[in-house]
Amino acid sequence: MLLRYKIKIMQVASDLLGQRSVRIAKLNKLREIGVDPYPAKSFKNIKNNDLVVRFEDLKGKEFTVAGRILSIRKHGAICFWDLLDESGKIQIYLKKDLVEPLDTSSSYAQYLGFDEMDLFDEGDYAELVGELIKTKSGEISIQARKLRILAKSLRPIPLELEDKEERFRRRYLDMKIHPEVMDRMKRRSLFWQAHREFLNKRGFYEINIPVLEHIPGGGDAVPFTTHMRAIDEVFYLRISHELPLKRLIGAGFEKIYDIGPRFRNEGLSDEHLPEHVAMEFYWSYADWRDGMNLVKELFEYVINTVYNGKTKFQIREHEVDFSKGWEEIDFADVFQDEYGIDHIYNITIEEVKELMSKNHIQFEENINIPRGVDALWKKVRRKISGPAFLINHPKYLSPLQKPSSVNPSVVERFQPIVAGSELGNGWSELNDPIDQYERFLQQQRLRDEGDEEAQWLDIDYVEMMEYGMAPNFGYGHSERVFWFLENVSAREGVPFPHLKREVAPLTKKIYPEVFDKQV
Repeated sequence: MLLRYKIKIMQVASDLLGQRSVRIAKLNKLREIGVDPYPAKSFKNIKNNDLVVRFEDLKGKEFTVAGRILSIRKHGAICFWDLLDESGKIQIYLKKDLVEPLDTSSSYAQYLGFDEMDLFDEGDYAELVGELIKTKSGEISIQARKLRILAKSLRPIPLELEDKEERFRRRYLDMKIHPEVMDRMKRRSLFWQAHREFLNKRGFYEINIPVLEHIPGGGDAVPFTTHMRAIDEVFYLRISHELPLKRLIGAGFEKIYDIGPRFRNEGLSDEHLPEHVAMEFYWSYADWRDGMNLVKELFEYVINTVYNGKTKFQIREHEVDFSKGWEEIDFADVFQDEYGIDHIYNITIEEVKELMSKNHIQFEENINIPRGVDALWKKVRRKISGPAFLINHPKYLSPLQKPSSVNPSVVERFQPIVAGSELGNGWSELNDPIDQYERFLQQQRLRDEGDEEAQWLDIDYVEMMEYGMAPNFGYGHSERVFWFLENVSAREGVPFPHLKREVAPLTKKIYPEVFDKQV
């Protein structure tokens, strides 16, 4: 049982500088009387929520609690605090004749008395030692006999932030004011923890691979560029985990995965962040059908773990029910039904442009077939609630995937479709080095013609394949799956989204020696 709370702190006055000055004066007073306002250690031995949930077993016993002071209510010789830790809040009952006096005799821990109560402010971190009781009004409380300051806050916490961007910019305040944001970040952590549990139980090894690469591969994206001074060479931040993990398959690993950040130097949107966390796994001696079954199980496990068995989700205008099973949608059928095209695997660029014009899809004159067909598909996918798997992709859309033995123009690939968007990619991996090299050359031609998102030619990867690589299945998805399950935008789904750098006017006033010198 997690206690729900809303921080209630006095409305911040317009004179924030004045309030900060008062708090600094209290800080200095603490030091004058021999109290360290920022000690290194706390003796906290229980969470607030445990005291509430287990009250009948724990009442009458003494505990050490610690957290942030939410509110202070003083009535003569009695004072009440609301103390918040990560698990929830608990009331602190302070009575003058029960609180031990000031004691600074130990350098290990200094304790304040009731007479020093005014040196505490809402927002401070404090530690209290006392008995677990229930007050006459029925409130579960710690009746404190000793109190310490753990961290003096110099700025009062606002009741609300001005706008959404301000919330993103100061997430540490946003989470204090809106506990539901912190709850979401806990679920985000649990989301990836569930992935690890699922894969580890099935014999996969988590192997972390480099973030910096000579050649960014495994995805259609523009990379970030950096320079390594140690060897005086240009490197790129990875856009995918794919090629290094498949090199490990070539080395002889049979089940591997990595979870970590990847970087795509493209626009910000509700579905995309240039930096985000993603997962990819590779499974030797399995094909796309084996992988599809595993991915179904993965979704079921993660959703059940994070959302306690919930199966129906409202995501944008879609209601998605994961309990009804996964539909399969054929790529060719989509273009036949939507556009009247029965030869999508052999479509010409002229036909692509004509279809895009007819359907009011803007495009550059030098657009190629893969980009055009992908844009036409995206127009259709918006209508699909899912969960579904898109299958039978054209080979020209999938430069690294194995072609079908039935139709060489098709690859053995699937994509999970949920709420009108693609949330992952799975495929039978190409392990024919000659075929791979030819596809790399085709991608390089697209790059030379101006397609910045086309795949780079990685000759080292081709060389690895020439030594032999077992047939294998690969799959990956990013935390966009989590954003969709939460029904929030990308920026709302991460703790610290990227924004233009900005410094608050008050901070510039407080530290003029820093900002007066800057141009």
